[in-house]
Amino acid sequence: MMNTIIQILEKTYIRYSLFILVYTITTLSIWKKYNYNPTSMINFGMEFAVQNKEKMPDGAVVILGNKDDLGAGYDGQIFYFYSRTISEWNMDWPKGFDESYRAPRIGYPLLVGVIGFFGKNASIFGMYFVNISLFLISYILLRRMLDEDKKILSIFYLLSPFSLGSYAVLVSDSVMVSLVIIAYYFYLEEENLYFVLVASLAILCKEPALFLFFPLGVKTILEKRIPKALLVLSILIIPIMWHVYLKVTFPNWRATRLTDFILPLEGIITYSKSIAQTLNTTTDYKELARLLSRFPLLVLLVTGLGILFTGNMKRGIEFRLGIALVFFMVSTASYYHFWSVYENVSRMFTISIPLFILLKNEEEDTKTGMYFFLSFLILILFLVKVTLIQKAQGYTIWGF
Repeated sequence: MMNTIIQILEKTYIRYSLFILVYTITTLSIWKKYNYNPTSMINFGMEFAVQNKEKMPDGAVVILGNKDDLGAGYDGQIFYFYSRTISEWNMDWPKGFDESYRAPRIGYPLLVGVIGFFGKNASIFGMYFVNISLFLISYILLRRMLDEDKKILSIFYLLSPFSLGSYAVLVSDSVMVSLVIIAYYFYLEEENLYFVLVASLAILCKEPALFLFFPLGVKTILEKRIPKALLVLSILIIPIMWHVYLKVTFPNWRATRLTDFILPLEGIITYSKSIAQTLNTTTDYKELARLLSRFPLLVLLVTGLGILFTGNMKRGIEFRLGIALVFFMVSTASYYHFWSVYENVSRMFTISIPLFILLKNEEEDTKTGMYFFLSFLILILFLVKVTLIQKAQGYTIWGF
């Protein structure tokens, strides 16, 4: 049975058909809730739309929000607003966002901003195009890096629920991971200039890009390959230059702001307590379902930690260290900012899928099967959520 499934999935048109099906279902399911308006996946919030109204596209879906959040929307709008600043060739950075941890992530807006030179609607198109095109490029390159008998594992990357979840809200996690894979391919091919540029851009998309590059640097030092170590170190030059600019431009800028979110096990413990409390008190099964939607991620975390210690521990050390850093990030994530919202905590797992694939490629005896199985299960649950459970938020149409 398994051999039959593998033979089917090895057909190129089957793999791409599955990708198109999954992403089309997700896209149309979200659009349908907002009268098939493509701006709905950007999640503009009324509060920030009003503060940055000169950058808003007419006809955009704007989330009204609840009393407590004032229509705050979601992070996709941040990248859109930053991209418009780049497209308009000015330094009028968006208002209302905390520059301490939003502004460093300029990589995704930079890519979208190039497309956005053609106007605000082009920026909206660019957010979709950058996500999907880079993801497919990285998938192709990932397959090239894998041994012939391991290429089938790339299907778990192509159908990663975490990359899909990132795409569903048009944020930078999937873009960051795509650039990490592309940069690593250039590293292996010794295309040094391309490696430095793409890796730097990946870091500027989101900090977890370092979860591969830092272990890679450590490995080169341990192997006493000093030129390679310096090459890896050089990818920090551009991000450091951007951080210096931020320090000069934003008086409140401080790189240590991200440490405010590090609360070891607080998020997991609080989430576990909330499950026990809700099971004892609630009769609202929808609320219970929303709460339990994060539980498979907790199981995935525990499973992944166990898998790290399988196989020959001396092989694939850079991937093991990278995965350990991912799980450290998830384990120290606060409840309020991450574990309380499925989208926030699930996206933290995005880079773990290709790292486990590369680890399995390096060390055959690593028992990754359960991690990939759980990821596939989470994909199914995500599709059920998007198509059947997730409801439209209160919204209005900007400019009408």
